[in-house]
Amino acid sequence: MSGRFNGWPEQAFDVLLKLEGDPPAAFRETLRKEREQLVRRPMIALLQDVADADATYDDFSVWGFRIMLWPWQRQAARVLIERGVELGVIFDLDGLHVHGGGWYFGPEREAFRAAVADDTSGSALVTIVEALRTRGYDITGDVMKRVPRGYPADHPRADLLRHRTLSAGRPLGCDGWLHTPEAVDHVLAAFEDLRPLMSWLADHAVVDSDVT
Repeated sequence: MSGRFNGWPEQAFDVLLKLEGDPPAAFRETLRKEREQLVRRPMIALLQDVADADATYDDFSVWGFRIMLWPWQRQAARVLIERGVELGVIFDLDGLHVHGGGWYFGPEREAFRAAVADDTSGSALVTIVEALRTRGYDITGDVMKRVPRGYPADHPRADLLRHRTLSAGRPLGCDGWLHTPEAVDHVLAAFEDLRPLMSWLADHAVVDSDVT
């Protein structure tokens, strides 16, 4: 590991505190350079170290500043595993939060549902989801009110069939390690927790889109 990441400095929280509430765009701009240096660049360094440790995570991107206020108040990043299957890291005043899942089910939705309905792959997903819950992960997503058409309402995995998207996430906290290179190990451990879910989604909820 190259050791680019040295932790977020305490001053990073000072910058984010100044961005709380609804500060006007002109005020946000006065903090642009400071925020870039203290908040965004450490995220880039952290994900570079994560990718150095495991090449699975080398396709990452770190959000820049946008017109909307939300990206100014927290630093978000994503790691692409497969098309529509991503890991995410967010740094804000609460510390670090890590999540992962399938976000953009389109043509993949039917493949996902078929895999959930299948006794073998569906049961495997239940085991993965329950293991994540045991480890403190929240299971979320865009969930339909009813089981999709074509599947019985009393299907044993009806709760998962109702998902249009599926993700798991948990806060990693705001302890002293956040200001040290140790944060890389915490992110890697969380990504390892999420690996079975990401692998399941990559195997069952990604549809080849070759252009002929």
